Amino acid sequence: MTSGTIRVGIGGWTFEPWRGGVFYPEGLPHKRELEHAARVMTAIEINGTYYSSFKPQSFENWAKAVPDGFVFTAKASRYVTNRKVLAEAGESIERFVGQGIVALGDRLGPILWQFMATKKFDADDFGAFLKLLPAAHEGVWLRHAVHVRHESFRDPAFVAMARAAGVGIVNAWSDDYPGLGDVSGDFVYARFENAVADEPQGFPAATLDHFAGWACDWAAGRAAGDLPTAGEPAEERPRDVYAFMINGAKERAPVAARALIERVGRPASGS
Repeated sequence: MTSGTIRVGIGGWTFEPWRGGVFYPEGLPHKRELEHAARVMTAIEINGTYYSSFKPQSFENWAKAVPDGFVFTAKASRYVTNRKVLAEAGESIERFVGQGIVALGDRLGPILWQFMATKKFDADDFGAFLKLLPAAHEGVWLRHAVHVRHESFRDPAFVAMARAAGVGIVNAWSDDYPGLGDVSGDFVYARFENAVADEPQGFPAATLDHFAGWACDWAAGRAAGDLPTAGEPAEERPRDVYAFMINGAKERAPVAARALIERVGRPASGS
């Protein structure tokens, strides 16, 4: 069986503690930071889109700054996900998708819809939300991942709902909220959030080895056996994997991502 492509990266690319030789070379102009990050990483989660909108030209410029095969994921607007009734988010979803993210072209990976840790699972409301997510925009195919962080989502009904919609469930490693290891959709979206400052690579080597094992299992179509799940086992088939080192000791994120890339390898050029 062939394997999917594993891409590893960080959240954003503008962070003061990464400058001055920590991640970005001393004296590197700020306008070239994305170019540098994209040579080291194989993916970046755009988190600025969670807080504000951008013009299509911004997305076009970002796409031009990265090499073939590099992928951005985009964190969806908080005005969509931080609301009481998700079924009423249609206009905000259209506004987010329509701002110009498709200008990323073949550099556009999944859209991340992250929910507050206090948001509880309401089957009717969440099901209505999933139906609002567009399959395409202006001829560009869209993929979606939902990052739920409340214990109530540990429910077979939620897993079945996400699978029926073809939407990925984010597999998160965090001390702050319960995670789900269920695989849904044709890709896996992972967020590793517990990096610590006193570990030179953000995580102990054994933990990074463990993350690499999960990523390789997902890419090969297998479940990560030691992650908690709520639903039935997923169909075994190769899946692309997007794994991000994010939050925790953020200053360690680039070196943690590089350490994971060393373990799983880089995608073939253009894949």
